[in-house]
Amino acid sequence: MPYSLAVPAVPAVPAVPAVLAVLAALAVPVVLVLSARRRAGRSRRRPPEESRRSGRPLPAGRNGLALAGAQLPAAVLLGAAGPVALRGHDGMLYCAALLAAWPVVLLVAELVRNRGRRTLADVLAVRTRRRSVRIAAGISSVTVSVLYLAALLAAAGALVALLPGGDGGAAVRGCAAAATGVLAVLCVLLGGMRAVTRLQMAAAVLLTAGAVALASPVLLRHGADPAALLAAAAGPGGPGPATGPPAPGAGQGRWPDRLDLFGLTLALVLGTAGLPHVLARLRTVPTARAARHSVVWAAGLTGVLVLTAVVLGLGAATPPPGPVPVPGAGAVPSGPVAVAVAVAVLVTASAAAAGAVLAASVSVVHDLCGFAGRRRDRGRTPRSESVAVRRTAVAVAAAAVALVFPAGAPDALLLAGAAFAAAASAHLPVLLYSLFWRRFTPRGALWAVYGGLASVAVLTLFSPAVSGGPQALLPERDFVLFPLSNPAPVSVPLGFLAGWLGSWLSPGQVDGPGYARAEIRALTGAGVR
Repeated sequence: MPYSLAVPAVPAVPAVPAVLAVLAALAVPVVLVLSARRRAGRSRRRPPEESRRSGRPLPAGRNGLALAGAQLPAAVLLGAAGPVALRGHDGMLYCAALLAAWPVVLLVAELVRNRGRRTLADVLAVRTRRRSVRIAAGISSVTVSVLYLAALLAAAGALVALLPGGDGGAAVRGCAAAATGVLAVLCVLLGGMRAVTRLQMAAAVLLTAGAVALASPVLLRHGADPAALLAAAAGPGGPGPATGPPAPGAGQGRWPDRLDLFGLTLALVLGTAGLPHVLARLRTVPTARAARHSVVWAAGLTGVLVLTAVVLGLGAATPPPGPVPVPGAGAVPSGPVAVAVAVAVLVTASAAAAGAVLAASVSVVHDLCGFAGRRRDRGRTPRSESVAVRRTAVAVAAAAVALVFPAGAPDALLLAGAAFAAAASAHLPVLLYSLFWRRFTPRGALWAVYGGLASVAVLTLFSPAVSGGPQALLPERDFVLFPLSNPAPVSVPLGFLAGWLGSWLSPGQVDGPGYARAEIRALTGAGVR
């Protein structure tokens, strides 16, 4: 059975907390958006660039806070503490992957900030001006952003369905996903990147504070001693047998699950650096040094979340100390606690969704619709591009909602795994080759992007996540040809191989002087606007 981060459903209690949580979660981002719009409206001459950038360059700390707010919701909504409670050390590996992704981002942060302007295609354009490469990067960026957005919407819908008063039905999940998508679009339409930045900063603060507030009582229950918590979780009733030596005859079910977990963690570690909204965040700071510091800030907040997730997971796996059940062991907390927790998570979902909507919209307008190559005398103006970005945001959100609204739609884990695998297989190879390999050619870029996307699509289609099991997308069908639920262990090497092979077969396209110019710009920031 493929590795799953799902947790058992909880019984529903009165509907008032669910209603209050949804209303409060919708009210908080609206207030932030209106506040950002009011401040921006004080200067009617503000440039339209603010629809895709945050206005003035952000300090490293604030940008790191927004960067964390754009990424942490995926970890929370997909489940960070649950794998620790159910899988022990295997679950801790998943949590560690969330933190291990940031050193990869740090590797390219300074170079991307100095070479890029808005999208991944702009980073590649420093090496090659070919329209086909820009279109390929645009298609890949939009695909990854829509998948990531759909995963966030599906996870938010599943969360609302499990709230007190939710019936867990497809209608509740679909309506909650649609509401989150509408809120993300409103952030882009009304406030642009400025509002998205504020929302992501608020999300990071809410999420980190909430995680610390939930984990502190768990640790204090064991005398603030992590060793005592580990010992209690390792006792009877702790995590399952995946943490210990295999039982006789248990190898068949154990190692496939661990390989699935390895594939998901590999996609998380390598795919984060290729997510379009993460790359866009590296351009909202004044200097390359600030870009590096932003990543360090985001990594620090992620580390706090990982530690709290491990504490919560071990606490959930710890047997009750007596015959009286601990709060939350068999029921959902109601009242203000449930509302506060739900508001924090739903606000973070809308923050990350708004960033993905904006990144996809900019890629469509700037890379696919020709605005990047249009001159002012041919109809391109900053104002027209800003209007086009806002209009495209509606279509992007509608496409993501269409993926998750129908009954039987893909779940959040499948969509998120595909998004991270596509980013790791198509974006990371072309990004590293473009930054560090002198003999990288336009053909290699095309082969890396399309080869990575195609391998993810084909391997996912024939994986156990789509058919062949009760938890699959199509449980009544069985056309499994690939044994892993996440294709990253195979698709990532294929993406790198395709980029190398395409470049090796096109030695006439090598541009040595172009690489030298790109390297100077990447290292010094010369020519950056």
